[in-house]
Amino acid sequence: MTKEEIERLFRQHYTRMLRVARTLMDDEQESEDMVCDVFADLLHRPVRLDAETEAQYLMTAVRNRCLKRLRHAEVVRRMERQALSAQPTLDDDVEDERLTDITEYVVSRLSEREQRIFRLRFCDGCTYAEIGSEMGLSRVAVWKHLDRIIQMLKNQFNQQQP
Repeated sequence: MTKEEIERLFRQHYTRMLRVARTLMDDEQESEDMVCDVFADLLHRPVRLDAETEAQYLMTAVRNRCLKRLRHAEVVRRMERQALSAQPTLDDDVEDERLTDITEYVVSRLSEREQRIFRLRFCDGCTYAEIGSEMGLSRVAVWKHLDRIIQMLKNQFNQQQP
């Protein structure tokens, strides 16, 4: 598709697509992101749309993208609950020692950028969008950095447990 065709589709269908996304998502920014992602896919993938079915295709694409995001968010919440419930209770001294070990590991193994992302997320409690905005990254890039960091920490500290 040419940029002109995509621009026409955007002008013609954006409002309805955003309405569909808002119905499914609780977040205004996320709704806008879902719609924009559909148009980005059109720009980067070879897709041919018929005039009769283009509206149906776009509405279905935004609906599916929103549902996929919601399913992913539910899986993440479920995994976080499981991880929290599986955590053994540690007395304060052992917990302080473990946090010190993690901090030292983070400082010694991560780049300054990764340390900042880690600090913003886990110390300051910032969302992926807030971190991305502050650091000039997309939410997906923030997620990828954090996923890699968490995997490193799991590999390092799960090996140390008896």
